[in-house]
Amino acid sequence: MTSVLSTPPKGRPVTLTAPAPPAVPARKPHLPPGRRALRALSPYTYIAPFFLLFGAFGLFPLIYTAFISLYRIELQTPGDMEWRGFGNYTAIFTDPFFWGALRNTFTLGVLSTVPQLMIALGLAHLLNYKLRGRTFFRTMMLMPYATSVAAATLVFAQLFGHDFGLINYVIGLVGVSPVDWQTGTLASQIAISCIVVWRWTGYNALIFLAGMQSIPSDLYEAAEMDGASRWRQFLHVTLPGLRPTIVFSVIMSTIGATQLFGEPLLFEGNPGGGITHQYQTLGLYMYEQGWSFFHLGRAAAIAWVMFLLILLLVGANALLARRRLAKEAGR
Repeated sequence: MTSVLSTPPKGRPVTLTAPAPPAVPARKPHLPPGRRALRALSPYTYIAPFFLLFGAFGLFPLIYTAFISLYRIELQTPGDMEWRGFGNYTAIFTDPFFWGALRNTFTLGVLSTVPQLMIALGLAHLLNYKLRGRTFFRTMMLMPYATSVAAATLVFAQLFGHDFGLINYVIGLVGVSPVDWQTGTLASQIAISCIVVWRWTGYNALIFLAGMQSIPSDLYEAAEMDGASRWRQFLHVTLPGLRPTIVFSVIMSTIGATQLFGEPLLFEGNPGGGITHQYQTLGLYMYEQGWSFFHLGRAAAIAWVMFLLILLLVGANALLARRRLAKEAGR
């Protein structure tokens, strides 16, 4: 609204503009309480399937396993449950075969994880260059991972045979006597580690390759202008940029090594892990207690010990990685 007023001293009209009335917000339609609750809960229906499946196949088995680990349950009579408290855990920790399986799990994890990640890092570095047919080579990296565990293990068992194995034939050509790959402690663990390295190296190489491609190319160009060689670019540009990817791969490989089961089971077909339990892992030890000796309660206790061990190892890896990042950030 405008109004015109005349001012006597100068005789000039003054225009005054009144402020516009505030806009009245449109009122939302009134909804009944049931309709409002349905609208508020509707976003959660999209994520509900994940939580339902996780609760049914992840959380419930975990809790139920902890429950039966406190009881004595035999496979022949699963309905007869006898309360033991922590007796199953005490029996495990006083069993020398448990400590042997824990030691074998650690050695197999080191023998398979360290070479696997080092070879995967080198392959990823080569595949990161502009090579002819690099798409073909990248696809071939996944072929061992796509191969069945049973098929790969049976083939490697033949390769590492004592009398007619190809490995002993090749080392015999250079004058080395045949190695008993199935009964020797270190030899059998090396043979099983070769299976794990063959299956998982390509998978980790592609993960490293994806991490390398996320590193900005400007860093390589600046390093090249400063006269850095390919090796120095790898040390000072690639490795620092790959640190989160390396931490992830180490954590996943640690979990896989702790749960190692198929390769040692099928290598000789013995859940005991060889004649003298020389390559029995925690997974095989749990399987032997549950399905060979029918002690389901003790097998459940072993499963929970493995779960806590994985949490401890993953937490230690994460803590070391965080301290390393904090140390570098403080420089």
